[in-house]
Amino acid sequence: MWPLALYFGLAVFIAMAMLVLSWILGGRHKERATEEPYESGMLPTGSAHVRFPSKYFLVAVFFVIFDLESVFLYAWAVSLRQTGWAGYIEAVIFIGVLMATLVYLWRVGALDWGTSGRKMQRKAGGREHDFRS
Repeated sequence: MWPLALYFGLAVFIAMAMLVLSWILGGRHKERATEEPYESGMLPTGSAHVRFPSKYFLVAVFFVIFDLESVFLYAWAVSLRQTGWAGYIEAVIFIGVLMATLVYLWRVGALDWGTSGRKMQRKAGGREHDFRS
């Protein structure tokens, strides 16, 4: 228990020391040019607020989810001898669920970037719904 408390105390101490030192050693001058954005010696053009399409974030979330699954599969591969057939069957089910999810996302069109991709539409209440937008 005491190593965890020591680690926590050391982490808090280092964080506080960095904050205090940056406040003490930081610059105090306020000039007009200090507040202006600076990028590689060039004046900025346009707005800094760029709007990314929601598909970008959706694909990023899919990547994180499917990338995280590789960590689970690596841990399974390391402990393959200890888990035996039960662990193998569980891993096959896990990979099957992942594959079904990937096929579903592909069929719905969630992985399509262009506007000419497939659209899965369904009639509900007399209206068509586009699941990609």
